[in-house]
Amino acid sequence: MRKYIHIYISELISTLQYMLNILFRLINFILLIFIFMNLWNYIYDNPNELINGYSKAQMIWYVILTEIIWGATDGRRYCRKIVTDVRSGNIAYNINKPYNYIGYAISSHLGETTIKTIIALVVGFTMGLLFLKNFPLLSITGILIVILSGILAVLINSLLVTFIGLISFIIEDSNPIFWLYSKMILVLGVLFPIEYFPGILGQIMKYSPIYVTCYGPAKLFVDFSYSSAIEILIFQLIYLGIALLLCYALYRKGVKKLNVTSG
Repeated sequence: MRKYIHIYISELISTLQYMLNILFRLINFILLIFIFMNLWNYIYDNPNELINGYSKAQMIWYVILTEIIWGATDGRRYCRKIVTDVRSGNIAYNINKPYNYIGYAISSHLGETTIKTIIALVVGFTMGLLFLKNFPLLSITGILIVILSGILAVLINSLLVTFIGLISFIIEDSNPIFWLYSKMILVLGVLFPIEYFPGILGQIMKYSPIYVTCYGPAKLFVDFSYSSAIEILIFQLIYLGIALLLCYALYRKGVKKLNVTSG
């Protein structure tokens, strides 16, 4: 475990040298938040009106948090990196290293995105406070649970993107699969809560990655309850285990393929 922490810290320190790049990449995030703030402000004629159980303030805070969580994964760059490692054969150099490639890839990736996520949190919450002039009321325990749920969401999403990248062992280029996955998460998870979708679709989405990677933490942030927290955390832990198993199973299959073909 120490070696992965060391990898994470090393990447974190390395990323600090490129703060200007991080700030420029946040421009897209700021524009998206600004657009959706105004969109929901237009949709809600009355600030106290409820649409599918959400007030205007809740919807805006929901979108802010889901954008931060989704951005923390930076899935497109991460998936492309894994696909490149597999296609170029660079992944073969990691087989005999004193660490597992999956642990290395995720530790390195999270080290790269941590600073960006912290800045996005500060910027997003500042924009929300300036626009809405309020903040969801949470106890200390509630805040800690939301933070835990957010961390689990990022880990699950990173593992799922890792799995998609490793599919390149089978089909050579899995970037199109990530494109489909990212659009599903964006449209059905980041922009709208599950409650906005009709009955059967909402039930299906409850068992999909959307529930544990976007909806869960954001739902707890804007409408916290201990019953929801227990359910969401259980789902997240189950998904975390499944995602880990899928990644390691596909990686081992890929390593066997590399050994047979001599890399």
